[in-house]
Amino acid sequence: MKRAELVLLLATVFWGLTFPVMKISISYMPPLLFLAYRFGVASAFMLLIFRSKAIKKETVFKGFILGITLFLGHAFQTIGLKYTTPSNSAFITSLYVVFTPFIAYFLLGDKIKKKDGVSLLIAIAGLYLISGAGKKVNHGDILTVLCAISFAFQIVLVQKFQGPDYISLSFWQIFWNFLFSLTSSTLLETLILPTNPASWLGILYTSLFATVIAFTAQVKYQGETTAYRAALIYSTEPLFGTLGTVIIMRAIPSVRELIGAGLIMMAVWIAIKEEDAEAPLSL
Repeated sequence: MKRAELVLLLATVFWGLTFPVMKISISYMPPLLFLAYRFGVASAFMLLIFRSKAIKKETVFKGFILGITLFLGHAFQTIGLKYTTPSNSAFITSLYVVFTPFIAYFLLGDKIKKKDGVSLLIAIAGLYLISGAGKKVNHGDILTVLCAISFAFQIVLVQKFQGPDYISLSFWQIFWNFLFSLTSSTLLETLILPTNPASWLGILYTSLFATVIAFTAQVKYQGETTAYRAALIYSTEPLFGTLGTVIIMRAIPSVRELIGAGLIMMAVWIAIKEEDAEAPLSL
């Protein structure tokens, strides 16, 4: 494995562990306010570490567009976490790998292959099981599906906007995410100063490790490997999320949830499997 791929794997570990950490943190504070603190602290870290490299004006607009997709993804994910389990959230979020080819078709003109359609159908079956299989619909899971779609847009747009100013691009998407989160929290929630140590530990972990380090690593190193191998690495995120949930929260998924999670992982692996000879779907 290349050094760049090891870095991306470490970033994936950081992302995976955010699920139980955020679940605990938002039990003490509103979800959008948590995001405002997370990305506000992350923006401050970026300025302290990179200084003028972080605020190049050439990437402000691109960062604004990426910031919208990141805000929607994290907002749907964090609000959804109030109503679903961290392991469910992790597996459903991984559906961005399944949705990405369809977003890339509309934004970049990339071809859709037959396996993309197959993976989507399997993913729907897995989502049906993991969300309750005929029971009352868990709207936390539905919000997390919207999160996965938003992250799929972000992945495609990172591919489109990639360039030498990766530090500045990373900063601006984080900073705009902070502004969107703060504005939404001000309008919809009660602004409070967290007093529980668990809240601050969650804010510091997600801002430094899962945001500054992980997102900067993604923007810098993803271009040093193939999209297939990057997707393969990112597909391990729900495994780290579930492992973290078991260790930190002592929560064991049910058999039904495990079967649904297995189908989602199957769909993800089908989506990232390289089949050069496969014919594209006609749309």
